[in-house]
Order: sequence, then C-alpha cells, then structure tokens
Amino acid sequence: MHASVGDRLLVHGRIVGQHDRVVEIIEVLGPEGTPPYRVRAENGHEAIISPGPDAVVQHSKPQP
Repeated sequence: MHASVGDRLLVHGRIVGQHDRVVEIIEVLGPEGTPPYRVRAENGHEAIISPGPDAVVQHSKPQP
C-alpha cells in the first residue's frame, strides 16, 4: 500500500451494520509512501494507523 499526503483512506466496516470510514492522510510516516499514516477524520480527530486489508487508498492525484 502506497499513499501520499492528501490522499483519502477508505476503511470498510468489518461487521454487519458498521459503516465505512473515510479519513484524510495528513502525514506519511513510513518510507516511500508506506504505512503508518497520520490521518484526520471529518470530525477533526487525528490518529496514527497502519491500515489492514479492509482499507483502500483513494489517490488525490493520478498515479504514474
């Protein structure tokens, strides 16, 4: 998984009834765009996460 600042991370709900979450990547802490990432949710909460297989990066710019 590779991401850049400004990309969004879509984390799918893992159980029935749990909604998907979308957070913005505000800092990449791993080498060459790899996790962990510092993210910010819509409500302003910030966290450091290492996304699992239930997450998808939505790139803000087209990748080469």
